[in-house]
Formats: sequence, structure tokens, C-alpha cells
Amino acid sequence: MASRLLSRSRQLYASQVVLHESAIPARYFSAKSEPELKGDVMLKNIFLDVKKKFETAMGILRKEKITIAPEDPAAVSQYAKVMKTIREKTDLWTESQTIKNAIESETKDIPDARGYLLKLQDMRIMQGLKDELGAEAMMMDALEKIEKELKKPLMRNDKKGMASLMAEFDKINQKLGVRREDLPKYEEQLELKIAKAQLEELKKEAEEAMDTQKKREEFKDEEVPDVKSLDIRNFI
Repeated sequence: MASRLLSRSRQLYASQVVLHESAIPARYFSAKSEPELKGDVMLKNIFLDVKKKFETAMGILRKEKITIAPEDPAAVSQYAKVMKTIREKTDLWTESQTIKNAIESETKDIPDARGYLLKLQDMRIMQGLKDELGAEAMMMDALEKIEKELKKPLMRNDKKGMASLMAEFDKINQKLGVRREDLPKYEEQLELKIAKAQLEELKKEAEEAMDTQKKREEFKDEEVPDVKSLDIRNFI
């Protein structure tokens, strides 16, 4: 039962953490007689790098205790700590860094402030996130104010105009109780929320797997263990 549970667990497998969209040809798993081409060498290096990251992550998961208890703050904190260690040891981005880089990539060719804000809104919606504080509407109102003063659209290369917009955004942040100096704290809170969500998903999958197994004849008399009693290190 535990083996089936582990086979369905997405969050705890190191491959979920380190294996990104790298297509590796199957021929790298067999002996090659022909000389390596430049592209082949590049792909082989990618494979070796991913393999190294995978092995590093698996080594950490074999040592660190993870308790599948999203309702327990201590378990959530420990899970977040383990994931942070994996990211640091494998040179992967934090969730905050991922968001930051995604924004930079998606908005680098947008010349105007309005287009930039609308793109951020689209990205938020696509990720299924809610603007619970109503910050977007406030930011658009601030932009409207600046553009009325300028009597033209605000371009991102307009240093003076953008400085005025940033000053308006600082007022919004102050109103919402958001301070720049607290950004590290907000990032930590974000990582804990993500860790809790991943543990909740893992717990759900574990319970579904055990329920499915319990219905099988050979497991009918077997006692279903408490999810948080499982020690994943024993099955990696």
C-alpha cells in the first residue's frame, strides 16, 4: 500500500523538483559509435546536469523526515525547509524568483505601463490567483491619474513619469499595509503557503491511494495507517 502511495506522490519525487522540460534522445542510454556532434554534446551535458540535480535531490529526501500533516505548522515548516534545501543544493529558483523571472520574460517587450499592468493581470488570472486586496484596480486608477497629468500614455522608458507612478504605488502599498522592507517576510509566507498546499495535495493522493487499495480483496483485513505515520524515506 505504501509503495502505491509513493508511486502516485507528485510533490515528493525529486523529478518534480528538478526535471524540467529537457528532451533527451533515447540513444544516450545506449553505446554510440559515431562521433558526437555539437548539438549532441549540448544535450548530453543537459542530461548529465539534470541527472546530477535529481540524484542530489533524492539524497536529501532520503535523509530528511517529511510528515504528511498540512494541518500541523511544524510539519509544513519542515517540508518547506526540505524543499528550500533541495533548491539551494540544485541551484533552482524559489517560487518568488520563478514569478519574478516569468514577469520579466513576459513583459520585456511591452513598451507602455498600461500594457504591462494588463499583462500582469492576465498572468494572475491564468495562474488561478485572486486579487483579494483589490490592488489591481488601485494601480490602474493610479495610472489613470498619471496619464491625465501627462496627457498621453505612460511609456516605461519615461523615467520621470514612471517615478511618479511608483510613488503612487508606494501610497497604495502603505494603504494596504505592504512595506518594501518586509518583502523577505512575504516571500517566506508565500513559501509556507505553497508548502502547505503541496502537503494537502499529497495527503489527498495518499488517502485516495489507500482507499483504492482497501477495496481490493487482499487488503480488506489490513488496517489503514494514518497518513502522517508514513515515513517516505523508507520507500525512496
